[in-house]
Amino acid sequence: MSEVMGWMTLALALALGPILLVSGMMHTFSRKPVEEKYDRGASGGLGGAFDAVWSPTAHEAGQERDRQTRRTAPAPSPGDPPSRIDGGRIVLDI
Repeated sequence: MSEVMGWMTLALALALGPILLVSGMMHTFSRKPVEEKYDRGASGGLGGAFDAVWSPTAHEAGQERDRQTRRTAPAPSPGDPPSRIDGGRIVLDI
């Protein structure tokens, strides 16, 4: 029984390399735009570490996009009217 398990472990280890290679190439050479390819919400964890190593420009762009998304709009002065009202919503032009 241990001989069978040894061969199964060896076969799994040998099959895992090509599977990871093909899936990595599919991800790398996919025709998705970079914005959609790396848009996974908070890119943390193991995937974020791989992005930081293998695609640092996309990782930095994702961090900058997250920073700009978290910025708050400047508050208007108390006496100023709102910029415009669009369908019942006040829209601040920045």
